[in-house]
Amino acid sequence: MAGSSFGHSFRITTFGESHGGAVGVVIDGVTPGLELSAEDVQKELDRRKPGQSDITTPRKETDEVHLMSGIFEGKTTGTPILLILYNKDQRSQDYDAIKNLFRPGHADFTYLKKYGIRDYRGSGRASGRETAGRVAAGAVAKKLLAHRGVSVTAYTLAAGGIQCDTIDESVIEKNPMRAADMAAAEKMAALVRQMVDQGDSVGGIVECRIRGVKPGIGEPVFDKLDAELARAMLSLGAVKGIEIGSGFNCASMKGSEHNDPMDTTGFKSNNAGGIIGGISTGEEIVFRIAVKPTSSISKEQNTVNIQGNEVKVKTEGRHDPCICPRIVPVVEAMAALVLEDHYKRLEALHG
Repeated sequence: MAGSSFGHSFRITTFGESHGGAVGVVIDGVTPGLELSAEDVQKELDRRKPGQSDITTPRKETDEVHLMSGIFEGKTTGTPILLILYNKDQRSQDYDAIKNLFRPGHADFTYLKKYGIRDYRGSGRASGRETAGRVAAGAVAKKLLAHRGVSVTAYTLAAGGIQCDTIDESVIEKNPMRAADMAAAEKMAALVRQMVDQGDSVGGIVECRIRGVKPGIGEPVFDKLDAELARAMLSLGAVKGIEIGSGFNCASMKGSEHNDPMDTTGFKSNNAGGIIGGISTGEEIVFRIAVKPTSSISKEQNTVNIQGNEVKVKTEGRHDPCICPRIVPVVEAMAALVLEDHYKRLEALHG
């Protein structure tokens, strides 16, 4: 399928559907000689997989990764790496009653208009399950970036209108919301549980911080680093917006307030979010994404069927009442893929 590949010098192609036999990814451009094991990839997949808590989908997928190629004696060979995860807990019958309906907020209507055929079981290729392949590839990119001294950390900044008052990265993996504020996380989780009872969902904001990126990463004019990060994030089905650095606040700032002054020690502020002219400054790269409420809700809604008749629809099945906790590792993965790709492009430029 066109559009299933991402990257240039470090390139991935994901495959599979939510209720198909498997999902996975092919990675091309991995540096040879990198020590890589299934455990390196699995630890990232375990952060994304379903069934982690009572505020995520109860679908049970082990998401056990299988390394099928590109690795010999525990090290990458430089040839394409195939990572595959077999689907084991599909309940396709949950979708029988709505297979001829267009669910509000889903890609049912648009996929049918584009292809003339669609996989109605869990949204097929449009399902969030496709992101498992991205996370698997991101685990490889993260390991390569670690050798460069680069780290990528994302967390839930807000959910359902409840925002973190403090940022403590040590608590991100200690609460089911993956929030950076434990007190706010408890309030968020309580709200999400209410949404489950009401058959509804909420959205939120995820913030990502990338540290250790050296100055000079990024490709003008059309492949700016911030443009590539934006493309990566907006390629996620649940993401409806992105801001970098001061973001939309810059619209109400003066130039004298927004510009990041410099002295002999470096930049004195970081309104640019670590990127100027599409190229990294060496400062921390900071961006935030807007995550929409989960489209799959059990509340009755108005829609039409494939014959064009007005009908009511309720989406049954197992779904996340808030996407933020599980999209956090996906955001990290996509950011890592962009950074590793641009590092390799810079290396190709300088030889």
